[in-house]
Amino acid sequence: MSTHQEYSFFDAVLASFDKAAKFTAWDPGILEQIKQCNSVYRMHFPVKIGDKIEVIKAYRVQHSHHKTPCKGGIRFATTVNLDEVMALAALMTYKCAIVNVPFGGAKGGINIDPKKYTPYELEKITRRYTHELIKKNFIGPGTDVPAPDYGTGEREMSWILDTYTSMKPGEIDALGCVTGKPVTQGGVRGRREATGLGVFYGIREICSMPDMMEKAGLSKGIKGKRVIVQGLGNVGYHAAKFFREGGATVIALAELEGAIFNPGGLNEEEVFQHRKKEGTILNFPGATNILHSPDVLELDCDILIPAALENVINGENAPRIKAKIIGEAANGPLTPEADEIFIKKGILVVPDMYLNAGGVTVSYFEWLKNLSHVRYGRMEKRFTENQNSIILTQIEDLTGKEVKAKEREIIMHGPDEADLVYSGLEETMIGATREITEVWKSNPDIPDMRTAAYVVAINKVGTSYAELGIFP
Repeated sequence: MSTHQEYSFFDAVLASFDKAAKFTAWDPGILEQIKQCNSVYRMHFPVKIGDKIEVIKAYRVQHSHHKTPCKGGIRFATTVNLDEVMALAALMTYKCAIVNVPFGGAKGGINIDPKKYTPYELEKITRRYTHELIKKNFIGPGTDVPAPDYGTGEREMSWILDTYTSMKPGEIDALGCVTGKPVTQGGVRGRREATGLGVFYGIREICSMPDMMEKAGLSKGIKGKRVIVQGLGNVGYHAAKFFREGGATVIALAELEGAIFNPGGLNEEEVFQHRKKEGTILNFPGATNILHSPDVLELDCDILIPAALENVINGENAPRIKAKIIGEAANGPLTPEADEIFIKKGILVVPDMYLNAGGVTVSYFEWLKNLSHVRYGRMEKRFTENQNSIILTQIEDLTGKEVKAKEREIIMHGPDEADLVYSGLEETMIGATREITEVWKSNPDIPDMRTAAYVVAINKVGTSYAELGIFP
């Protein structure tokens, strides 16, 4: 087992790619082209912080241009380095291909600890980074569209948007230069919870498949399943929320400072408020403390959701994992060594490269909204409600019975923006899950679901190159 310092995230992605490539029929040259990062931009820029000048190190990587624009988040963290950004950009290419979102993969990052800066200083850094991207044509609604990632959110996306629009006056589609914006700045309702909701939809679909559940040694359905979520950030919080609302029992939640366990179930909102008030997840009423946070991964459960950072389950701790299903809500939480161990143990790993694609799927909906310049539901909501009202009245007249007020409200409801976004995300995740499992079932030599997902992605990207005439 390699140490963390020697671990290369990009090499891990390449290893998974190579494992899947042998189940495809593409020319080795095309496979090599699909693997490599097309454009890598490494930058240093000075920013005045207090009385001193700090030189900020940052990156933007465009992995593939088989479809444009490129798409991928920007993270602010001290762990940001070129290897990580390249790996995440590659995963974005495969992720977009699997869920049929017409983008090439990209990723960005700034090597800072955002907690050490004031909002004003963070704004200066973000705006300067955006300037650098504009100078090299690494941002634009038809070129490269960033989004939030670890350490960033709606606030930073607003700063990026404002910087871009001030530098590109009169560009009619400028709102589409970045996604994950506040709704008031052209964002879309449902984007904040999209990744966590997508994780839930994907796992729920897996749990609805009798053969997959038999393979995992579990009963069909999500109801009653014991779930552990590592990470109570945006993705982990919403994944826990939707699992609980879907009838599962969230028995443990973990954060950097430790974890809490309650076999009777935890409410993520109550835990979140406790952490906000006390500054720690620990000592939550009715729960047992687990002081060493990684230990929570090894507890007995049905579904384990790592929703924090990469490389948390590796060759060292994988043999002790007891979960039946692992749903990768984070990017790259498992190493290739862990994958091999889980194949032997019969643990079903639902891979990150499509399971956490809820964010980019809803970002795609936001981008389309920005290009169309109209809110989802605005054109059809009242029409649908009026039609439903007419149908209800006809039914009541024919039967002589009145529909109860609650049922009337449900039947008459016309879709608003969030309804349409949720519906589009659900369709996307169900379709991707079925496509991957069908490829897996059709070839008994494919060892795991991750490899099947890579096969789907490679075939789609390869087809793009073939149809575009990149090679004879």
